[in-house]
Amino acid sequence: MITETAPAASVRTHNLSIYVANRPGALARIAQTFSRRGFNIESLVVSPGKTAELSRMTITVKGEEAGLEQVIQQCSKLVDVVACREHDDTEVVSRELALVKIRVEAPRRAEVLQIAEYFRAKTVDMAEQAMVLEITGTPDKIDAMIALLRKFGIEELIRTGKVIVARGDRET
Repeated sequence: MITETAPAASVRTHNLSIYVANRPGALARIAQTFSRRGFNIESLVVSPGKTAELSRMTITVKGEEAGLEQVIQQCSKLVDVVACREHDDTEVVSRELALVKIRVEAPRRAEVLQIAEYFRAKTVDMAEQAMVLEITGTPDKIDAMIALLRKFGIEELIRTGKVIVARGDRET
């Protein structure tokens, strides 16, 4: 007896921009909409919008396409939401910022500085036994640099989350 199995649902990373009225509670209502549908928010950045009355959220989630469509529709119905849109990676410029504090003594500092130079990271603080590097780029670029720095001992790692803006004359 041969049984057919349904094809695995396509789980991928989704980038959303949501314009909301700048009011208390808007973020909580949006986060709850994602949670109810089983989406875990991987990255969330909130910044001022085009006017003082609006805030712009950039949300990155992993999940299935079908479920995400429902989340977008439900978010769009929320009172404070002005617009909610998904963005394909090819239509946006995306960046992330990370600050990495590593423990490194003088003999190995040159090796760390070489890694930083390769990734175009900046040294923003240096002490006798520690330094802080700032890197901006795609999440993959940041992940690669962090992987190389792990052998030195990462003391602290802070990442902003992904921010996106539409390419060309498209709207975000």
